[in-house]
Amino acid sequence: MLRIFSRIMVKLGKLNPPDQVRSYQLVKPVRVILISDRYLNQQKGLPRVPVPPLRKTCEGYLSALEPIIEEDEWKRAKQLVEAFMKRGGVGEELQRSLERKACNTDNWTTDLWGKLEYFGNRSPVVINANVPIACPRLDFRDKQGQIRCAAKLIIALLEFKTTIENETLPAENLGGKPLCMEQYSQLLSTCRIPGLERDSVVFHAKIGNPPKHITVAYNSQFFVVEVYHNDGTPLTVDQLCVQMESICTSTSETNTEPVGILTTLDRDSWSKAYLSMKDQTNKESLSAIERSIFTLCLDRAIPRESDKYVTCDFHLITHGGGSQWNSANRWFDKSLQIIVAEDGSWGLNLIHIVADGTVSMALTDYLVASMKKPEMRQASILPLPMPQKLHFHVTPDIKEIIEQAKRSMDRNIQNFDLSVLVFDHFGKNYLKAHNMSPDAFIQMAIQLAYYRMNKQVCASYEAVSQRMFRRGRVSLLLSTTSVSAAFVKAFDDPQKQNTEKIDLLEKAIKTHKENIKAVIGGHDIVAHIIALRLQAVENKLPMPDIFRDISYKKILNYQFAASQVTSNTGSVGVHQVDENSGYSLCYSVHNSHFIIEMATSNTHKRLNTRHLIQNMKDALLDMRALLEQAPRAT
Repeated sequence: MLRIFSRIMVKLGKLNPPDQVRSYQLVKPVRVILISDRYLNQQKGLPRVPVPPLRKTCEGYLSALEPIIEEDEWKRAKQLVEAFMKRGGVGEELQRSLERKACNTDNWTTDLWGKLEYFGNRSPVVINANVPIACPRLDFRDKQGQIRCAAKLIIALLEFKTTIENETLPAENLGGKPLCMEQYSQLLSTCRIPGLERDSVVFHAKIGNPPKHITVAYNSQFFVVEVYHNDGTPLTVDQLCVQMESICTSTSETNTEPVGILTTLDRDSWSKAYLSMKDQTNKESLSAIERSIFTLCLDRAIPRESDKYVTCDFHLITHGGGSQWNSANRWFDKSLQIIVAEDGSWGLNLIHIVADGTVSMALTDYLVASMKKPEMRQASILPLPMPQKLHFHVTPDIKEIIEQAKRSMDRNIQNFDLSVLVFDHFGKNYLKAHNMSPDAFIQMAIQLAYYRMNKQVCASYEAVSQRMFRRGRVSLLLSTTSVSAAFVKAFDDPQKQNTEKIDLLEKAIKTHKENIKAVIGGHDIVAHIIALRLQAVENKLPMPDIFRDISYKKILNYQFAASQVTSNTGSVGVHQVDENSGYSLCYSVHNSHFIIEMATSNTHKRLNTRHLIQNMKDALLDMRALLEQAPRAT
């Protein structure tokens, strides 16, 4: 999900002009309707995201500040905001500048997040930026099962690729309004390229001679596998099994350097190493990986636990388990990695530059459903080209960086604190029967759990999709409000009656739903206020006092980054973690249960996902008890 808040204060002071930003990290899913239509047909009529009115954003900004800062701070912030938006003032000047800029781009918010977060973020993409999705385990526990599963997934991906290329992928609509489908065309044959100051992304499917191969990672070595015959037809499952078996029996070398571990480095270190790999052999191998349709990772199984959603599956898909396991058996810059381990665990790891959580999960659900289809076994008759192993010329300097990457990856994994809760006491059906929004109910439970632990209200946000607009991506909802703060403060207060608590809960949920609707419709307070500050930087104007005040820093200093990404097949997303911020949550809503994944960095000694997730469970149960103790008139 967007990892902006802890870095935003520094970034906005030293941004370079936009150069390589083409596209815009998990999102609140929308209930979509699929229609039979060429999905790109509807792109032409999509509106541009508007620039919200200045006064409306400033009033929303003040409203969001009120519950998270002290009263004297809020009074000062109110004065600064009023001065900022007065007629003929600097706010109107910055607003006009932003409106002019918005006229020259398809989506000014997507460009903003791309510049600040995706291409400018120099943290490692592993754990911090990529989107991992863990899928339900499959019923195999050996190498042959792993190979067969991998082959079936390749075929399913190629079928999905065909629907994209033929524009037969069903178009999506929300409430009768078409959604932007651009992200689907960027999922395959795409790669993030490290740069010294800013990364870029290349979409190889959109240039001449699109790739016809995938890369396969096994034992931290990489292979090119052609997946189409000369006539353009894809290989069969059985033919692909032959290719995978060939790879698995040909990697007896143990002295090959694990070059893939370099993609786990921070972007500055990786870009320097990348630029130093100028040898022709290295260039050709790097190009083969970058151009490939996707990367398939054949992993060793890592030690597992016994619970239903074993956390080792999430660790495997997120980072590979460490340098001693599968973290080097990856190319984390690829737009899509399919990961299959010998013990039946599997999933996807995607770069957030190209797609948000809803689109990534739609692809995941397609793959999971494909694995359940009966298959026709077809013997391999035609001779097949052998997989080609990719070679790298590793200098002593690069070898030292590889060792550095191993240490850094293992240290980052040690700091990665992740817990998963399968909450099966009730689900969407129960809340709908009480006229409660499941998403808003969970958001209130998050805030209640945190308040109980810390006795304070915190800044939090929820990611919301803006795909009703051209090139629409993720936007942010500031989910802590005055009414949600009043609810969490009142909940355990013995002086408050249950009827009053219910009333506060209803108001908080209503406000949350209204705010989500506003963001979906284009009123993104966070993007707007940051963009206005950026206009002051780009136009070299004196920085307005509103952005110098402590209140501006506090509203961006969140303790919760939450995303609802619900799967139809039991797959679960993992939210990205920012080591400088608080908790990250990804939750899915089902008829009779919720699945809540929570992560943070152990660099924060006061943060503990197991403690918070237990408090989250208690909050959900206590809120249900409140509903039942104080029934309302129907």
